[in-house]
Amino acid sequence: MAANLGGAEEYIELNVINLDDWAEADEAKKQRLLTVAERTLIGLYDGYTIPDNAVYEYAAVLATVFNDNGMLKRQGVAGFSVTGVGSFTFANAGSPSDDIARFIPKAATDIINASNVGRPTVGGRVRWTVL
Repeated sequence: MAANLGGAEEYIELNVINLDDWAEADEAKKQRLLTVAERTLIGLYDGYTIPDNAVYEYAAVLATVFNDNGMLKRQGVAGFSVTGVGSFTFANAGSPSDDIARFIPKAATDIINASNVGRPTVGGRVRWTVL
């Protein structure tokens, strides 16, 4: 694994807007987020160069997706409340089988594409066209 926790901390602090969930995670969870982000990108874009910064962008998103509230949503909890604090309702409860690749941010695919000039671009969306 090329991506490392020290590099992730520095990059995310300087380049990611929503970093609260990353900052609040303990070191072991951050390492897991990096491992999953890198493994997912390498598996999905086999044969492409995956820069560390793309992994860091994706790991920061995964920190938000897999925060405490996100985990409750994926476990099927429709809503909950804490007396005197607040009430939380999830619009669409997720499922444990959610494909985490759908959370890869455009910033990560842009970084991958910039490092793989001359190759087919990654991260595009398939759209219907009318001729």
